[in-house]
Amino acid sequence: MNLSAETLEKIETTIPKYPEKRSAVMPLLHFVQSEQKYISNEAIEWIAEKLEIEPINVLEVVTFFPYYRQEKLGTVHVRVCRTLSCALMGAYKLGDELEKALDCKMGHTKEDGSVTLEYGECLAACGTGPVVLVDEDLYEKLNQTEAVGPMLEEIKKRAQAGAATE
Repeated sequence: MNLSAETLEKIETTIPKYPEKRSAVMPLLHFVQSEQKYISNEAIEWIAEKLEIEPINVLEVVTFFPYYRQEKLGTVHVRVCRTLSCALMGAYKLGDELEKALDCKMGHTKEDGSVTLEYGECLAACGTGPVVLVDEDLYEKLNQTEAVGPMLEEIKKRAQAGAATE
């Protein structure tokens, strides 16, 4: 598996910190996903071999925690909060609007790899919902039509910038 020297060094220094190798599975998944943007089957097998466990033991962790991904994220990662307060403020309607505006189905990555659109759990802005996290930038009060336009423009700008660098 191709990992940078820096990531490999992190892995080699992390494993001995645990009383049992298998306990390092989550940090190793974190390092791999940080570099490769997802956890491939190859990565699962590589980590299992590194920790002297079965691949199913790694896969169990990957599939249990929603943080770990088995598919690459798009250039722009868009998460619509759907926790109760945001849902009551119109998060699902907003999700439908974003699907149309971005031409991307909720829970998927657009075919060209430009955008991943999904619902997320609490984004910690319950008083200003519905909210959307675009990469690491929070957009609030998106039940006001004038607030959605600038966010959509930013998403499209980032997606185009990402396409230009590939």
